[in-house]
Amino acid sequence: MTTRADDDPATGHARTLLRTATRHSGIRCAALCLVSTAATGAGLLLPAALGRALDLLLAQAPATRWVLYCAGLVLLLALLDAAQTVLTGTVDARSTAWLRRRLTGHVLGVGPRAADRFGSGDLVARLVGNAAEAGTTPAARAALLAALAGPVGGVVALGLIDWRLAAVFLAGAPVLTFLLRAVARDTTRSATRYQRAQGRIAAALAEAVEGFRTVRAAGTQGRETARVLRPLPELSEAGHRMWRVQGRAAAQAVAVAPLLQLGVVAVAGVLLTRDLLSVGEVLAASRYAVLATGVGVLVGRLAGLARARAAARRLGEVRAEPATAFGERRLPDGSGRLELRGVTARRGGRTVLDGVDLVVPGGTTLAVVGRSGAGKSLLAALAGRLADPDAGEVLLDGVPLRELPHDDLRRAVGYAFARPALLGGTVEQAIGLGLASPSPDRIRAAARTALADDFVRRLPGGYDTAVTDAPRSGGESQRLGLARAFAHDGRLLILDDALSSLDTVTERHITDALLGDGPGTTRLLVAHRSATAACADVVAWLDEGRVRAVGRHEELWRLAEYRAVFGEGADSACAGAGSGAEA
Repeated sequence: MTTRADDDPATGHARTLLRTATRHSGIRCAALCLVSTAATGAGLLLPAALGRALDLLLAQAPATRWVLYCAGLVLLLALLDAAQTVLTGTVDARSTAWLRRRLTGHVLGVGPRAADRFGSGDLVARLVGNAAEAGTTPAARAALLAALAGPVGGVVALGLIDWRLAAVFLAGAPVLTFLLRAVARDTTRSATRYQRAQGRIAAALAEAVEGFRTVRAAGTQGRETARVLRPLPELSEAGHRMWRVQGRAAAQAVAVAPLLQLGVVAVAGVLLTRDLLSVGEVLAASRYAVLATGVGVLVGRLAGLARARAAARRLGEVRAEPATAFGERRLPDGSGRLELRGVTARRGGRTVLDGVDLVVPGGTTLAVVGRSGAGKSLLAALAGRLADPDAGEVLLDGVPLRELPHDDLRRAVGYAFARPALLGGTVEQAIGLGLASPSPDRIRAAARTALADDFVRRLPGGYDTAVTDAPRSGGESQRLGLARAFAHDGRLLILDDALSSLDTVTERHITDALLGDGPGTTRLLVAHRSATAACADVVAWLDEGRVRAVGRHEELWRLAEYRAVFGEGADSACAGAGSGAEA
């Protein structure tokens, strides 16, 4: 059973986006429609005025008034054209900005699932290029009425001059109608293929740029370039097809339109010889024939709308991805007890976590260990609801995370990552990100706990230094991310390999501070070092998506397979044990 386009969720979301974007600039779209229609009306009046002035001049009658009418119409057309240009640019910019804001907010609401499905590069291509192309739709639709009014008005004017002139033109109208429909259909198909190929190139390019050091170190620039440009033949073929469609339409218009114009002029000439038309009316009829055959304008409008429609559908695909829904159940007072009940999570068709049951008592520090691919980072994401399980549920102090309001959840759970994204204008704003009222004292205390205060104070502007102007190593970036987590002060703190870039002395001091964070905070650490796991109250050992064992590090260390998780030369002692020295 095939799915109709009308039943396609992406198409429905695309239409909704375009309707709402049009309403967003509704007054300007209405003004553009009026200005465009007025310009078309002035253009339709001009041939009649020129014809009347010519007849008066040939009859040597006073024609000053009609010449002034013609001059006034020409000036009015120039002013209306300028206003149309300004309004079109304004509506395009507003609509594009609105689409980007709406889609960016939705992508952030969907979370990591959006990047998993579309890829970060393709998402950027949709939010930048496709949004700009779809943003031209409201203005194009507003001006379409005027584009249609030109040919229709031309036919009506021919009929007013003489019905036989309109009849000659209407005899070829079905050919023009068929031409316009074919152009719209073929351009939509070609534009869709073209934009998809663009998205694949953008996705591959984003991956290559992110891993440029690896590419250079491996000496595979040529191979990576070929991978990025692999969709280029499809892009070229789709682009050439769009040009062929429009070129064929132009060629057909060149063949059909002049024949209709010649037919109108020929009939007007015959009527002139029989004194049924004046010379001025023949001139007006020739101009109206050109307006009536304005296929070039319509072809351009329809081709632009077809490309915009294809771009809007790609935005609709993003919009069709459901955003994370939150509940209204309040989080009760508690110590941060975390429970995973029968949690199963799949990624890319593979079961990464399979029926995980795990309880972390409030105030406990749990280290999650396992080989690469065991599902540690995914478990950390599920624990704070950066992702949702495919089956089972995650609870915090007895409340399923799905039932919590967004703000309650984010106040309760803090995160630190291996590669933190430092957002905000200044270093202080980056550390205080997400806090309702970040105070300087709280931010500086968190930075001292993360051993970041010294190097921040050495920056040119201290805490007021712009993040983009703050030179820092990978370890210093991690310390800023840890400072942000310490400033959060929630009941559950999740560290996803957030100590991996630190030297052992710094890690020891931060681990001491972390374990002394107070009984009201539950800590979940994704650990790759045995010394980090040794400092935790309890260890959850993940193996092939299942919890193989839960216990103290010293107890599990007796197992050879557990020791193999950390590799040769690993130490079973806590990094901070028996030392109180300062770094």
